[in-house]
Amino acid sequence: MSVSRKLGILVFFGVPAIIGGGITYSIFDGNYMPVLIYEIILLSIAGVFFSR
Repeated sequence: MSVSRKLGILVFFGVPAIIGGGITYSIFDGNYMPVLIYEIILLSIAGVFFSR
């Protein structure tokens, strides 16, 4: 896999991490634990795509 494809995958999952983290934080009234769980799930999905 080329470097440009790997960077594209990181950008593709970086935007949902930032936007989705903020949305998750506001839905759960300022609790960081659901945000942490969301980020771990997103990171594991990105890891699957990144490892291919």
